[in-house]
Amino acid sequence: MTFASIVIQFLNGLAGASSLFLVAAGLSLIFGVTRIVNFAHGSFYMLGVYLAYSLVETFGRSYLGFWGGVLLAAALVGAIGAAVEILLLRRIYRAPELFQLLGTFGLVLVIKDVVLYFWGPEDLLGPRAPGLRGAVTVLGKSFPEYDIVLIACGPIVLALLWLLMARTRWGTLVRAATQDREMVGALGVNQAWLFTGVFALGSFLAGLGGAIQVPREPAQLFLDITVIADAFVVVVVGGMGSIPGAFLAAFIIGQIKAFCIGIGDVSVLGFGVSFSKLTLVVEFLVMAAVLVVRPWGLLGREQAQPRASGEAEAPLQPFGPSGRAVALAVLALLALLPLAADAYTLVLLIDVYTAALFAVSLHLLMGPGGVVSFGHAAYFGLGAYGAALLFKHLALPMEAALALSPVVAGAGALLFGWFCVRLSGVYLAMLTLAFAQIAWSVVYQWDSVTGGSNGMPGITRASWLAGSVAYYYLAFAITAAGIFALWRAVHAPFGYALRAGRDSPLRAEAIGIDVKRTQWLAFALAGAFAGVAGGVFVFAKGVADAQYLEIPKSVDGLVMILMGGVQTLLGPVVGAVTFTWLFDAIRRATEFYRSFFGLVILVLVLVFPAGIVGSLAALRSRGKASP
Repeated sequence: MTFASIVIQFLNGLAGASSLFLVAAGLSLIFGVTRIVNFAHGSFYMLGVYLAYSLVETFGRSYLGFWGGVLLAAALVGAIGAAVEILLLRRIYRAPELFQLLGTFGLVLVIKDVVLYFWGPEDLLGPRAPGLRGAVTVLGKSFPEYDIVLIACGPIVLALLWLLMARTRWGTLVRAATQDREMVGALGVNQAWLFTGVFALGSFLAGLGGAIQVPREPAQLFLDITVIADAFVVVVVGGMGSIPGAFLAAFIIGQIKAFCIGIGDVSVLGFGVSFSKLTLVVEFLVMAAVLVVRPWGLLGREQAQPRASGEAEAPLQPFGPSGRAVALAVLALLALLPLAADAYTLVLLIDVYTAALFAVSLHLLMGPGGVVSFGHAAYFGLGAYGAALLFKHLALPMEAALALSPVVAGAGALLFGWFCVRLSGVYLAMLTLAFAQIAWSVVYQWDSVTGGSNGMPGITRASWLAGSVAYYYLAFAITAAGIFALWRAVHAPFGYALRAGRDSPLRAEAIGIDVKRTQWLAFALAGAFAGVAGGVFVFAKGVADAQYLEIPKSVDGLVMILMGGVQTLLGPVVGAVTFTWLFDAIRRATEFYRSFFGLVILVLVLVFPAGIVGSLAALRSRGKASP
């Protein structure tokens, strides 16, 4: 690269970092005070883009029309954020982190369908800013005038936030709440309105970050997940709750991504290396490295992770005689079902079985282990791609490829879990997300091996399993055996040791239990069984797809567990059955199926946090207790 190219890429990095900082600053501010990792923050960014597009088109493309539309869009997003905090988040501040994450993810689904309803599925490109449509010359190269404004926005917003926090009483209260919000409440400060103000300001910053992007990128429905992933990285790398840390992290990541694009494809030691493809994963590599070395971020402060109020729970009870009898009856019914069911029902049931095994494997970590993983789809996808690669590239028989799928997934879980178990709380969850995104990026971009974004079609079954009925029985047998094995592990000495490490790690260590090693083995076991589900699934569908490793797939597993009941043994299975059946029925009925599931998640979080099985058990207990 020439010196001029280096300067241009540096400026491009500053422009990208400035917009990213606005979003991350709002997310960091919200977390610092409320301790909620707001998954819907990316949706507020997306709303800012769409609202700015409509308002600018309505007001006209004059100076006042454009900048007035941008600021009004950000203000409207801030007002929406305040309403969300009042109506939803106030009710889950003291809930476990899982419920907070899933509650805000439910909002993501609802907001996405609201945007789809009002603006449609097409990309919308806004107008250029008046007076800033040209370019300036920098060392003989052109650089957009509007990007210069963007570069200035980041430092200006940082300075204004510093003034707000350091020179106003409200800012002093915010800083005090970041340190000890219980003490702030004890001093007579109205915490509810303080939290509302913080959430409104954070949402305003997210909306502003989106609104100023109108001339640079089209309004698209997938912006929410893309942006929240980037914002999470910046906040975690900089330090949760640290606005200067978010500014520093945005600068670092913006520069790295810009120079990856600038370097492009080069030859290193005779091998072609595509730095431009690293832009999808480089920030997650940075986050993983920072979390491993300095878990609290570059400018964050080390602090003990608070234990959620719902973590103290009764042990998971094995089935009694009546429960075993019911389970055997259900298994017998499912074994006879192909005699009466059509081909579509059998295909749907295979999806149900793989979803149930996936959910039960995740529950091993979340229930007995007390570990929230936001990247469990990585192991499902590794199992699926492992089986597909062994079948297509090594020409192994289908049976051998399927048998080795848990080995591939388990190896990945061993590697990732070794780093993850050294963290706790939200930092652990974010590291699982980072590793899942790294695995997804490799699969998505390794075109010559995995097929990249096109996937790997042509995954055929053995001749004796070609029929839907034969494969149904194989899937039924494998997933039933896998679920039974995981349930046995829960009630084995290993499961008791895992639960001891969850409930009281200091006491567990004192009696000789290696808590981190036990959690690490749980990661490997859960990952291997998720890989089994992935292997069965890929031969059922006949294609391996990168979507198997994406964030929504991981969230599906969390929703299944929450829907059935986190503190129950049968909950993940019931949740998987309910979720898969509802998803299939609603998706075939309407294009707005996401909002339906978003509302289901919100109802579960707010009204039925114990899930279907947990709520039924509570009703049964109350019925027995009543005279």
